[in-house]
Amino acid sequence: MAVSTETDAKPFEQFLEECGKEYEQTQRELKEVDLLIQQTTGEVERLAHRNTQATNRLRQIEAALDTVPRGDIREAYAAVLDTQQRLFTMRGQLEKLQSSQRDITRYLDLLRNVLEMTDQAEYKPQVAEEEGPAQPLVVRIIEAQERERQRLSRQMHDGPAQSLTNLILQAEICERLFETDPERARAELANLRNAVAATFQKIKGFILNLRPMMLDDLGVVPTLRRYVESFSDNSGVLTHLTITGKERRLASHKEVIIFRIVQELLNNAVEYSQASSVQINLDMGEEVVRVSVEDNGSGFELSDTLTSPDADRLGLATMRERVEMLGGQIQFDSGLGRGTKVSFELSVF
Repeated sequence: MAVSTETDAKPFEQFLEECGKEYEQTQRELKEVDLLIQQTTGEVERLAHRNTQATNRLRQIEAALDTVPRGDIREAYAAVLDTQQRLFTMRGQLEKLQSSQRDITRYLDLLRNVLEMTDQAEYKPQVAEEEGPAQPLVVRIIEAQERERQRLSRQMHDGPAQSLTNLILQAEICERLFETDPERARAELANLRNAVAATFQKIKGFILNLRPMMLDDLGVVPTLRRYVESFSDNSGVLTHLTITGKERRLASHKEVIIFRIVQELLNNAVEYSQASSVQINLDMGEEVVRVSVEDNGSGFELSDTLTSPDADRLGLATMRERVEMLGGQIQFDSGLGRGTKVSFELSVF
């Protein structure tokens, strides 16, 4: 009977030990977040001051628009836009850090209560400090979402946002030229029309990236065809899509997973691998859908646990868990100088 009691106590003792280690690790994380909040708050204040200066400068230029060189006008508009974008991004980062601070504080309080109730509040580990445990799925999903938002934010800033600044400038120039030089005004209007059309196409591309409406209306196969065509045209990467099997609709959540993983792999091929060509295969089997995406980019070192910095940056662990949560399988094959191939499969039912 005594042996049984000792055996039963071991899991509880292990639980208390893990709670103590988790408590100390969470304390360190909270200190790191507190420091980041202080640094980010200082950056937000600096950017707010800089934004005020840029806005005042722009108002001065607008008050004497007829006498200010066009280059200075464009520079002033760009400075305001850049500062506001940076300020918006940093404020979003600060809000995210503050939210993390509240969550970590609540979790730390919970751990403290557990340890106090079991007389372990003064727990002192006897082992060397180890690296923190692997992040849970929800954290990796949130980080993947934030990376995607940051990518879209950069693209919006460098693309449509800059174009809209130029459109405002061109419209104001046209307005003033109508009274002094109608011919030149008409030429500027033609340039303005072309610029508006180009900006409109860029915005349509962003809408396609965020949530293609045809994914809900027509399904994953037509959506991938459209997306691959648009991706190839916009990125300059030669991209082929081969579809085999009977085309049909799948469950909505499975179509979303297929589209998002292919989308993320294509973005990785351009942003990180500098690939010049990508081959996508989609096999609509009777019971299983198989997808493979292979590029000829630079590749990277890959471990079975997907814990390398490259794998983390590319979001590979999140892809694996998304697929496995739906009962599927996914394989990664890559190496330095030999490109990357990702294959996964999902049940049709």
